[in-house]
Amino acid sequence: MSADSAGRARFWSAFGPGLLWAASAIGVSHLVQSTRAGAVAGFGLASVILLAVILKYPFFEYGPRFAAATGTSLIEGYARVGRWALWLYLVITLLTAGVIQSAVVMFTAVLVGFAFGLDLSVAVIGTLVMIGCGLLLWRGRFRALDWSIKLILLLLAVSTVFAAVVSLPRADFSTLAQSPFTLVGGVVPFAFLLALVGWMPTAIDVAAWSSLWTLAKNEASGQPVSVETARQDFLVGYLGTAALAFTFLVLGVGVMYGSGETFAEAGPTFSTQLVDLYGATLGEWTRPIVLVAVVTTMLSTSLTVMDGAPRTLERTLHVLRHGPESRAPSTGPVYWGALVSLTALTSVVLVLFVGNLTAMVDFATTVSFLTGPVLGYLTLRVVTSEQMPARYRPGIAMRGLSWVGLVLLGGTGLFYFAGLLG
Repeated sequence: MSADSAGRARFWSAFGPGLLWAASAIGVSHLVQSTRAGAVAGFGLASVILLAVILKYPFFEYGPRFAAATGTSLIEGYARVGRWALWLYLVITLLTAGVIQSAVVMFTAVLVGFAFGLDLSVAVIGTLVMIGCGLLLWRGRFRALDWSIKLILLLLAVSTVFAAVVSLPRADFSTLAQSPFTLVGGVVPFAFLLALVGWMPTAIDVAAWSSLWTLAKNEASGQPVSVETARQDFLVGYLGTAALAFTFLVLGVGVMYGSGETFAEAGPTFSTQLVDLYGATLGEWTRPIVLVAVVTTMLSTSLTVMDGAPRTLERTLHVLRHGPESRAPSTGPVYWGALVSLTALTSVVLVLFVGNLTAMVDFATTVSFLTGPVLGYLTLRVVTSEQMPARYRPGIAMRGLSWVGLVLLGGTGLFYFAGLLG
């Protein structure tokens, strides 16, 4: 076997964690935020999406880079910075995990019920979705998660790109000349701009998930992945995530912009409006295509959220109890306990508090948004410390981009916080 063939074989054997990260990111931020941006502003906010994707790239890439270079996750990295850093991460996770999973599962349940015409409550459909995801993880462990996400993302990418291509002739490209500065405060509320930036492509605390998925892939494949391969794998997922963000933007521009419709604030209702408008505008034959796109988007997010949060809680609690030098379990009793507990909590929320879920999600997303720069700084500190072998530490360009991102994201968060106090 030639060196090139051997290199390709190593890459494909390690390929997957980047797609898992992509699946966790391609959810509400894409289906709702990107599409809504296109619906209300045409291509006027495309530069904002691009800027957010560029500025956040280093913090997400540092997760698989650190895991491949050290054989440990960012959780251990935070612990070595100080126990306070790991406690901070745990508190953020506890404040957001249950709420975000409830929102994602509710969103998925609404779309599944809409797609298949199910005459069941959101709570029942959501519980069935979670049971299905839980059984898949139980029976197949990480390998099932890995292969399922590859299949779902393939369907998602093909259906979404095809839907965007079909709607492209109706897109108003004159809106490319619009500046975000002229839109914000008028056509685009400032709160929406913050939501678009804060959750594009996803929250920074998910960086630790990708480091854990890299380690899980190593365990499943039986061989450690190189740093270069881990970075390439993540780059594929990240570029795909960015491309789909703009694809959903095209959907919003092509089908919803200038339609004269008043769009619902609730994400699930907004998404069903997209499906209805798509079919009415471009023909009923296109309706199944966009239905596949929206349902697979949320199914992929539900599956990765149900794995990522318990995996993170298990590793965090283990490191807090035994220290960062101890060998951590992989999907042990704490993982399954957390998965069952979050499933039960989500079912209760869907039954009793679904009417208050919007306020709960606003709280969780605000926490993630305001703490994102803090976790970004801690992540940068981890990968530039003595924990990281010198040859794998980020170079000047990546460090510079990291600091620009921290300043801009942190400044935006302070401005938002000041607005809340004012």
